[in-house]
Amino acid sequence: MSDRSNEYRDTDPQETQEWLEAIDVVVEREGTERAKFLIKKTIDKATAAGTEPPDCSRTPYLNSIPVSREPALPGNPDVERRLRDIIRWNAMAMVVRANRKPASPGGHIASFQSSAVLYETGFNHFWRAASDTHGGDMIYIQGHVAPGIYSRAFLEGRITEEQLDNFRIEAGGKGIPSYPHPWLMPKFWQFPTVSMGLGPIMAIYQARFMKYMENRGLIPKSNRKVWVFLGDGETDEPEAQGAIALAVREKLDNLIFVINCNLQRLDGPVRGNGKIIQELEGNFRGTGWNVIKVIWGASWDKLLAQDHNGLLRKRMEEAVDGEYQSFKAKDGAYVREYFFGKYPELKKMVEHMTDDQIYHDLIRGGHDPQKVYAAYSEAVNTVGQPTLILAKTVKGYGMGEAGEGQNISHQQKKLGNDQLKKFSARLDLEISEEDVVQANFLKPAADSPEMKYLHQQRKALGGYLPERRTQGDVLNIPDLSMFDLLLKGTGARTMSTTMALVRAMVAISRNKEIGPRLVPIVPDEARTFGMEGMFRQMGIYAPEGQLYTPMDSGEIMPYREDKKGQLLQEGINEAGAMSSWIAASSSYSNHGVTMIPFYIYYSMFGFQRVGDLAWAAGDLQARGFLIGGTAGRTTLNGEGLQHQDGHSQLFASFIPNCISYDPTYHYEVAVIIHEGMRRMYQEQENVFYYLTTMNENYAHPDMPKGSEEGILKGLYHLRSSTLEKKGKKKNPRVQLLGCGTILNEVIEAAELLKSDFKIEADIWSATSFNELCRDGQDVERWNRLHPEQPARVSHVEACLKDREGPVIAASDYMKSFAEQIRPFVPAKYTVLGTDGFGRSDSRESLRSHFEVDRYHVAIAALKALADEGIIPVKQVTQAIEQYGIDADKPNPVTV
Repeated sequence: MSDRSNEYRDTDPQETQEWLEAIDVVVEREGTERAKFLIKKTIDKATAAGTEPPDCSRTPYLNSIPVSREPALPGNPDVERRLRDIIRWNAMAMVVRANRKPASPGGHIASFQSSAVLYETGFNHFWRAASDTHGGDMIYIQGHVAPGIYSRAFLEGRITEEQLDNFRIEAGGKGIPSYPHPWLMPKFWQFPTVSMGLGPIMAIYQARFMKYMENRGLIPKSNRKVWVFLGDGETDEPEAQGAIALAVREKLDNLIFVINCNLQRLDGPVRGNGKIIQELEGNFRGTGWNVIKVIWGASWDKLLAQDHNGLLRKRMEEAVDGEYQSFKAKDGAYVREYFFGKYPELKKMVEHMTDDQIYHDLIRGGHDPQKVYAAYSEAVNTVGQPTLILAKTVKGYGMGEAGEGQNISHQQKKLGNDQLKKFSARLDLEISEEDVVQANFLKPAADSPEMKYLHQQRKALGGYLPERRTQGDVLNIPDLSMFDLLLKGTGARTMSTTMALVRAMVAISRNKEIGPRLVPIVPDEARTFGMEGMFRQMGIYAPEGQLYTPMDSGEIMPYREDKKGQLLQEGINEAGAMSSWIAASSSYSNHGVTMIPFYIYYSMFGFQRVGDLAWAAGDLQARGFLIGGTAGRTTLNGEGLQHQDGHSQLFASFIPNCISYDPTYHYEVAVIIHEGMRRMYQEQENVFYYLTTMNENYAHPDMPKGSEEGILKGLYHLRSSTLEKKGKKKNPRVQLLGCGTILNEVIEAAELLKSDFKIEADIWSATSFNELCRDGQDVERWNRLHPEQPARVSHVEACLKDREGPVIAASDYMKSFAEQIRPFVPAKYTVLGTDGFGRSDSRESLRSHFEVDRYHVAIAALKALADEGIIPVKQVTQAIEQYGIDADKPNPVTV
């Protein structure tokens, strides 16, 4: 075990000084890069000699960029300050005014006040809008700062005063949303970010997808950047840091994280015993990011220059976040006594300063435009690695006792008259007392220096941000014959719907027009889904190409990585793969280039694991296909409880613009995919599709003539099981509905009813109970609101109203899935499903256990007929005995 007790003990100060002077000379004569190179070589040599290397993941608690390397802040800093303060006032006023109304919708004042300089520096000097010559930077704006973004847009003339005055009051159609929501403001907000942690991971994969598009030649190479703003508390979310290694591995120098380190999570320091800036630096620098710390404002530079014995640096290092919060929550006298006063020499250093100067002049780096500009300049010029900027700020900066640096800051949404007056005085605004008390909005005259500067700076950067493009290039989708092989029966051959899906993707890839737009995405186990053929045909995307000879190079379908590879294989990482899919499915908006992404995964690890990202995709108006492979509670038979999906279709139903299907046959898969491509990429509709596909092999029939409309609506007549008519007496009849592989059990149940009980059946393929439910509810609503108009009829009712007998539905999903259509079924309705935890066994045993096999379907039909007096009850008992069913076994939901 190494002894670290002497690690920082200087046993030879003279030798140490010589080394330090040598470094100074190198920096002075040859620059910092040369000095960095020599230090690294020295460490490498010492390590090779058996010396344990020092921990370099955390640097001193100082600004990363020395004063000597700071570029001058361009533009007009005085005008920028006045403009920034007007924006800060309006951001506060819109929240205060909203909460004076009866709705009292809440809102956040403190977040933008702490980060105004971070955003305004970007808007004034760095962030380029999309234009004919530039694709535009992508800005992931921290959700809680939305008032500040609206405030700037108001000055730019892009948001009206009426909209500001209806912040968070949206039901009447005049308001604006609380946070960035593209669905609610489709031409304004680019990305939904307020579900914390999602912005960072989505942005990382967005930056990677930009490189993917460039390397494949689909967009030109450019200097576009992806900027990501988040709070230090947000970094506690696993997604916020979960993919930072990918950014380094793929050299995403188009990615810049800016973390607003106001030392508070939502309502307090949480881990006040440490330093979040140092912690985050260690995490990101250790992974390989370029880390820039912006901790101290320029007013600290003179003090640091006088710190010849290093005592100020020592005090900066030893104070923890809980203390730093108190230093801003209190006053200058408190800072003098408890920060500087710990050492007499430090207290003497500031004896020439008043308490007010200590409090107001010694600002933190994130509030200093010069320091922030220097950090941004270095970030945009960094090559070969992503950049993290750690900017130290004060939550509620400028709010005084109303919330500056206090635990109550995040919840603060109302300010009294005195607090408003103090805030306006702090900002040094030219505003009347009446306007202060009324919290009226400020907008300088069009010819004022502030407004001229505002428009001048944005014009130089290509236009206004945020702004979202709602359309991409239109793809002309070939007719359904492109999937001709999937429309014909398989005969004696068997296949799964998962394989049908893969064949559909292959057919798309072979089309010269739309093939290059296909983006297959898989988190892991591509071979499980039968996708290994794509490895060679399309190649797996790797920005450096393939640097090795794969072990299967001599096989028919070897593993192939390629810089122009089409397939994205994300490893065991559903959240990352989903973020890739989100980037691809929004490419039409972010790049103007429409892509066709298919993300295929174990269905159980889809919505259940990444449901929050799927909801964000809906908000983002994603256009693409999600494929829940190996679906069904009883179909993935050997994997057990953690893997078997009996509810993802219900999750899919929660998202308003997610169109979901559970197809049984290959032609259903083809029809659904074709219609999805037509709607999303030709008609440019803001929907996305979810299909569950199975790994069970069985024969597939020809597509029934005229079935396309029913497939897409969610229900169509597949076939009938009829008996030869004898005499005038009709045989009893039932309507049997099924989907996925359980439709095959339904078909077999119809044969049992026919052969054993002389009961006829009409068999229906229910491709989407979710779409049937939406259609029924839409019809029901229209009828309710148009009582004097002829009533409309739901698709379910239209299909079943002239059919005889009770209706039985069975699926490989929870009963709630098929229960959704109960209000629209014009007959007695019985539902079978797979409620409960999954388990491992044979498919036959599992279907018997969950009571969705052919025998239970038959018994459900018999019981429904008996309840209607059509057959005697004893026939049900006879069937239970005949099929060997244990009527007293425990309910599968509870075991």
